[in-house]
Amino acid sequence: MRNRFEIVRVEVRPLDAPLLAPFTIASSRVDSVENVAIAVHLAGGAVGWGEAPTLPPVTVEDQSMALSTARSAAEWLPGRDAGGWRSIAAELNERLPERASVRAGIEMALFDALARQAGMPLYQWFGGHGRELVTDITIPICANDEAERLAAEYRARGFATIKVKIGLDTGDDIARLTAIRRGHPDCRLVMDANEGYTADQALAVLAALRHAGIEPALLEQPVPREDWDGLGRLAREAGVPVAADEACRNPAEALRIVRGSLAQVINIKLAKCGVVQALEIAALTRTAGIGLMIGGMVETRLAMGFSAHFAAGVGGFDWIDLDTPLLLADDPIVGGPKVEGASYRLEPEVPGHGGALAA
Repeated sequence: MRNRFEIVRVEVRPLDAPLLAPFTIASSRVDSVENVAIAVHLAGGAVGWGEAPTLPPVTVEDQSMALSTARSAAEWLPGRDAGGWRSIAAELNERLPERASVRAGIEMALFDALARQAGMPLYQWFGGHGRELVTDITIPICANDEAERLAAEYRARGFATIKVKIGLDTGDDIARLTAIRRGHPDCRLVMDANEGYTADQALAVLAALRHAGIEPALLEQPVPREDWDGLGRLAREAGVPVAADEACRNPAEALRIVRGSLAQVINIKLAKCGVVQALEIAALTRTAGIGLMIGGMVETRLAMGFSAHFAAGVGGFDWIDLDTPLLLADDPIVGGPKVEGASYRLEPEVPGHGGALAA
């Protein structure tokens, strides 16, 4: 009898969707989603879906490169036993060491297929800690009046935490943060510089905000990923928790952050490391008593839904940043988690994450 967990086919398709508005961060600007959808078909009939996001220069891959890389992997994956996911992940890492986003998309599809074949929702597959999450929502680098308008809109829609993109100009950042505070006086503010500051600039911005009566809740990746000294200095001196994002792309970097006390929070993004390494980072981080954040690139409900199941199932994530499906002008995904306001509610009756790319 054929093993029902045998991979029989891997499907690779472009995944495109327009954004409601341009999404500008310190390192790039995105006008539309141009990602890659990956489906793993098992002999037992289950089909699992994953997503490889492309956001140069944050990801190495652009869409054409991700499509080519995923299609190459699709040639050798059939015949493998999906139940041996650790060995498959190790082979992906060996064959595609510089293609983390594609590895992540394949691993998402692999885990989703396994859970669907077993008839389990993914949050149970990952431990069943919970099945509800509350996400923040992001305001990109934009004009002050637009930032204030968005903050007021998000307040009315029930978002308690606003993540603010900063890092291009400190004066503009302070003015935009002040405008957001006017629009949503009670929100918890997460500041994300995407490597755009020096340590001195970050400390100066925090001082100016405190002078204006604004105390952020979290400062995310304020300095370039290679500036370990600056990251550690801010972890000691900022007076607010510091999150490592771009500085943590694998378990070895997570260990360096833990040993050096270089951050109070680590942001796990599956596109940086894949699912298997994300499990290792989460275990290491929780053991060390460092906070956990779940985030993403600019992704649809395929990747964000998977990440929601991952975080809910593993548990211990204090910071949830899974908002990008809410920023899309069109949703190309059928099924999957329901997002109501700021809440992700994961269905116990739906195997896997439940989402698929529309035909």
